Amino acid sequence: MTIETMRAVRMTAWGEPAQVQRVRVPEPRRAELLIGVRAAGLCRSDLHVMDAPAGAFDYPLPFTLGHEVAGTVVAAGPDADGSWIGESVVVHGVWSCGECRNCRRGRENYCHELRPRADGRRPAIGNGLGHDGGLADAMIVPSERFVVRTRGLAPESAAPLADAALTAYHAIRTNRDLVDSHSVAVVVGVGGLGHLAVQILRALGAGTIIAVDPRADSRDLARQLGADRAVPEVADVATSDADVVFDFVGSPATMDSAARLLGPGGRLVTVGSGGGRLTVGKDLGLPNGWQVSAPFWGTRADLEAVVDLAQRGLLSVESTAYRLDDAVDVYDRLRRGAIHGRAVLVP
Repeated sequence: MTIETMRAVRMTAWGEPAQVQRVRVPEPRRAELLIGVRAAGLCRSDLHVMDAPAGAFDYPLPFTLGHEVAGTVVAAGPDADGSWIGESVVVHGVWSCGECRNCRRGRENYCHELRPRADGRRPAIGNGLGHDGGLADAMIVPSERFVVRTRGLAPESAAPLADAALTAYHAIRTNRDLVDSHSVAVVVGVGGLGHLAVQILRALGAGTIIAVDPRADSRDLARQLGADRAVPEVADVATSDADVVFDFVGSPATMDSAARLLGPGGRLVTVGSGGGRLTVGKDLGLPNGWQVSAPFWGTRADLEAVVDLAQRGLLSVESTAYRLDDAVDVYDRLRRGAIHGRAVLVP
């Protein structure tokens, strides 16, 4: 018996909550793969999309949310490699062109085809961000370029690797030259991404890791995961000699004060989108050689590296599983800050 419809968590109108609806099961064409979804993570980026006014994103409505997806390949289009069928995979959510100069450099997360339009509208990026995503019983990926084998990882653990762990890893990997046994690294915000950053820094041999979070349970978690110190506020870090500060909050309360932690040649890496602004200039008292960056997501190679860390037991995700049917309520809990670690929906 063929199942013709499935559940999907759909974005149907700007500024409105998502809805759980029934839609047709997609059929893979050309080189496409059909993924039977086994777990999909929720992200605050979804809330930014839902809350956006019409015109901010060049995303056709409706579409299915979900850009952290793990599952099994269950069907392949006529031009696809059929050997993928039956493989457990995690989906790389940056559906790049593969042809521009950044893609050819292996920097596909900075694909020229995915940059904002001339009018400021942001184009569809990948699954759950303009294209149908994985908060559903099944989803389509354009080709095998966008899947990575998970080789035995539990789906609930694998799904958050696609964004939470991938984004944290890319931010750290691109500053790898400052991560060694001598380094002083600060992680601001021990949430869905920050708790993974602590583990990645420890796995890569960072000398001193200082975590910042106002929540006592998050500070306790940071210490358990390898932080040398955990303090409530950036001001409590009590150093002006950090090699690199990873700000996973990016709020007005964190960005300027985080920059003041840097030592000579230090870097502030802003990952969070909390509305913070930072004025920079050579005459503002920042140390010699300071740098500020705002990395975006990560490459497929980064995702392979993250999966490898998880398979070797060096990276684990703090997550809570919920039913797919409860998606609207779980999004509300995420908005209220009532989710510990990462929320993962299981169809």
